[in-house]
Amino acid sequence: MKTIQYELKDGIATITFDEPGSPVNTMCQDWHHDLTEVTARVVKDKEAIKGIILASNKSSFFAGADLKGTMRLQPEDAPTVFREIEQTKKNFRALETLGKPVVTCLNGTALGGGWEIALVGHYRVAVDDRKIQLGLPEITLGLIPGATGITKMTRLLGLMGAQPYILESKLFNPREALVPGLVNELVSDAGQLREKALAWIAANPTAIQPWDDKAYKMPGGLPSNPKIAGALAVAPAMIKKTSRGLYPALEYALAAMVEGAQVDYDTATRIESRYLAKLIVSPVAKNMINTFFFNINAIKSGQSRPKGVPRYKPCKVGVLGAGMMGAGIAYVQAGRGIATVLKDISSEKANSGKAYSVKMTQARVDKGRTSPHDQAELLARITATDKVSDLKGCDLIVEAVFEQRALKAGVTKEAEPMLAPGGFFATNTSTLPISGLAGASAHPDKFVGIHFFSPVDKMKLVEIIRGAKTDDETVARAFDYVQALGKIPIVVNDSRGFYTSRTFGSFVMEGAAMLSEGIPAPVIENAGIQCGMPVGPLAVLDETALSLSVHVLDQTRTDYAAEGKPYDPSCGQLLVERLVKEFKRPGRAGGGGFYDYPAEKGAKKSLWPQLKTLFEKPGLAWDLQDVKDRLLYRQAVETARCLSEGVLTTVHDANIGSIFGIGFPAWTGGAMQFIYGMGIAKFTQRADELAGKFGDGFTLTAPVRESILKNRPVY
Repeated sequence: MKTIQYELKDGIATITFDEPGSPVNTMCQDWHHDLTEVTARVVKDKEAIKGIILASNKSSFFAGADLKGTMRLQPEDAPTVFREIEQTKKNFRALETLGKPVVTCLNGTALGGGWEIALVGHYRVAVDDRKIQLGLPEITLGLIPGATGITKMTRLLGLMGAQPYILESKLFNPREALVPGLVNELVSDAGQLREKALAWIAANPTAIQPWDDKAYKMPGGLPSNPKIAGALAVAPAMIKKTSRGLYPALEYALAAMVEGAQVDYDTATRIESRYLAKLIVSPVAKNMINTFFFNINAIKSGQSRPKGVPRYKPCKVGVLGAGMMGAGIAYVQAGRGIATVLKDISSEKANSGKAYSVKMTQARVDKGRTSPHDQAELLARITATDKVSDLKGCDLIVEAVFEQRALKAGVTKEAEPMLAPGGFFATNTSTLPISGLAGASAHPDKFVGIHFFSPVDKMKLVEIIRGAKTDDETVARAFDYVQALGKIPIVVNDSRGFYTSRTFGSFVMEGAAMLSEGIPAPVIENAGIQCGMPVGPLAVLDETALSLSVHVLDQTRTDYAAEGKPYDPSCGQLLVERLVKEFKRPGRAGGGGFYDYPAEKGAKKSLWPQLKTLFEKPGLAWDLQDVKDRLLYRQAVETARCLSEGVLTTVHDANIGSIFGIGFPAWTGGAMQFIYGMGIAKFTQRADELAGKFGDGFTLTAPVRESILKNRPVY
């Protein structure tokens, strides 16, 4: 056998997983073959066996399914997948019903299929290490646990108890697993696992699974139990509201749980197999696996980070500007153990920024998520000041002042000399080109864009922008800084709006353009939600401030004029400008924009009634699919243009940036995966149709088409 070692000694059959040439064990094709073979050998050796131990020769226990193989599956492969899943379960069942005690020795992480293998054991012993992750993350990849995970977790914990672990993909460490009985015993190091396993085998010579006991009853009751039935009655509607019908995995998982709870064990696992076989070959599953496994791991492993640069650990970081953004950066930094200097033009403003950290930490104390001692330590790391001299010795200074060139240049010149030798300077601008801002720096090679998203403590993405003169060391150190904050960095090259702001702008301005054409505002907003965006384009424009969009427009006009070039705003930009300048509606923070915001507590916002009077054209014919496609295709086309122009350099930065930065629907796998998942030919045909109807925003030039083909993923 290639991936499994089998040893029978002194009555103990040890099955050790050890996939050659791989840092982890996976359910690859060889493993499936080997599992069948080792199961047959165990059955043959039954009379000589007193107990079975499941172990791993890797630093982790088992990583789960072979996801590269999954990406190659086609719809016609579903029957084959079903047969393979059923064979795996047949092997699992043979081991756990042999009449011999089976112990799983968890030396490390076991996720997805790895956790399902762990559940074969009647008893699970694990190393007491909080870094070890256990559980079923399949839903986050557009899949369901299909190798007995749903059936067993439901029978172990009950329908209600299992929901967080299945429907929400809640992961847990070994100590957390003790309470619900998912892990039975802990050891301090891996060397003790076998000893504990042997002791349990000796004490339990005829172990069986709980559900094989004639006296077994499902915890909490069956679906017919009135309390369970009441909760299940509303669950599908809640899932539909959350998923908008775009994420079938949630619906399939719930169905497998409920249907499986009403039948015998073997029928339940067969139900589970059918749902997985249908789902695993679907476009949504492939899109989500591509992005939330392969793309995210590419970023975490540093594929976007310049090579050959030593790792950087931030020690003392200055933040210029104690407004909402600067205060948020300071809070996140201090929470990660980084000494932080928060500077503003007055001590009052600086302390007001620090008060944000006081508020955030106090909320955590009140909820029992942190201690007063830890709160005090975090706050002690933040020095609020109006003195530039307090920045002396910072290895990084992040400028987070208002989007004004002159202001940014002034604070750069003032603060940059305070950097420690070898330090670097970053600007948090969301739109202004980095190369231009670097003109104020004495060391443009040590000047970089680090674009945070608001609110900083909640938004996972950070966009790192390389200016024309930024060197590799500075980009690499910015990458390390972002990872030190526990966030996801993408690296892009300089341009107006970079990647995220530029593509976000295409989404919101397409919404505004449709309004200017006469399409009803409620149609535009609902279409955005129906296709999977977090909110409609008009609502998000209000949240980010229409006045900010106008400020960016004015700055762009000024920049173009300085270069002697004309600038022709889009009809969406002109509509937003009109709303701000003519109708005095600057957005939510200014009292109203596309929406009215009632002062009464708990009252819901509503679209400004005058939108109907001013812009809607009652006789206009519009098509809902066109409206939805315009919102998604416009962003995908702009992303492909960024890749073609070299603003983006990798597909994984594009996909992760679009989802975590601008809320592109996760079911698509991101803006580039939306193209590849649909099929390049089908996407380009539809984009051409939209360009013919709605203008150049959807035009795919020859270089863009070539870039799409060149960068398509291969598995």
